[in-house]
Amino acid sequence: MELILDLQPVVEGFELPSEAQFQGWAEAALAEEREIAELSIRIVSAEESQELNRDYRGKDKPTNVLSFPFEAPPMIPTDLIGDLVICAEVVENEAKEQQKSAKDHWAHMVVHGCLHLVGYDHLEDEEAERMEALEARILQGLGIDDPYAER
Repeated sequence: MELILDLQPVVEGFELPSEAQFQGWAEAALAEEREIAELSIRIVSAEESQELNRDYRGKDKPTNVLSFPFEAPPMIPTDLIGDLVICAEVVENEAKEQQKSAKDHWAHMVVHGCLHLVGYDHLEDEEAERMEALEARILQGLGIDDPYAER
């Protein structure tokens, strides 16, 4: 799969994964969904995450990952699938709380967000099971334990 990634780290004070890691995680997530894809991943502060989460989802708190799928008009071909906004502070705090490596949790957030961009969701139990199983399989292929397995 060919991925064009626009990585936008706009937060300081965090040890972020490399651009190559973000690229590899997104490619793994999208390999079965697209031959070519273009997306942006913006790494933000808790404040920016909270603002976007409030404005677009009605939830006034920062969150780990927000997905903004792009839908072009039918007559305009594009490989752009959308944007991910990932909050560094939330990801690092969740990794500590869940007793997993920050790198593994970053990978999970990229995979999870990419799947949202191509239409997967977890609003209904059946959808959630399907999406979580796919995430676990993709992460396993990356050498990362199932994030949904009970500890």
